[in-house]
Amino acid sequence: MRNIFEKIGEMIINIVDWFYFPFLHFLPREIFRYAATGGANTLLDISLYFIFYRYVIKMQIVDLGFVAISPHIAAFLLVFPITFTTGFFLAKYVTFTSSELKGRIQLFRYLLTVGGSIVLNYVFLKLFVEYFGMYATMAKIITTLLVIIYSYMAQRYFTFKTGKKLVAARNRS
Repeated sequence: MRNIFEKIGEMIINIVDWFYFPFLHFLPREIFRYAATGGANTLLDISLYFIFYRYVIKMQIVDLGFVAISPHIAAFLLVFPITFTTGFFLAKYVTFTSSELKGRIQLFRYLLTVGGSIVLNYVFLKLFVEYFGMYATMAKIITTLLVIIYSYMAQRYFTFKTGKKLVAARNRS
């Protein structure tokens, strides 16, 4: 199964790298791949959210008997596992391919970093809108930029840390 993911990852890398040439002189390849795969996963997330919200849940409250879930939260809960999985595989097999950490460690760390992204989204939106009085859309744009920076750094230096850096970190301790 791993070979299948690696082959698909190589195909995606070839496609993404084909578009890299104009950015060659001012953007590292890894950051370009991160932007391309992250952007694609975000588009998938928004598209699935729209489909689930509009056509699956039909904009209705989901009553589970013991709890009622608003349609926008229900759509998020249904889409999240899908885009979490695609995001992990794109990061592992396209963007951060040189990491030597075991897959289960990467997956756990990815879960932690995504959890951190969710918390940061909530905190920054609350801060910018409710305490600084910013317009919600502008607050969302600034929040998204901050969370993208956090997410890249967390994935690069924590979730998919490379073997060379692991050895260097061990030697310093």
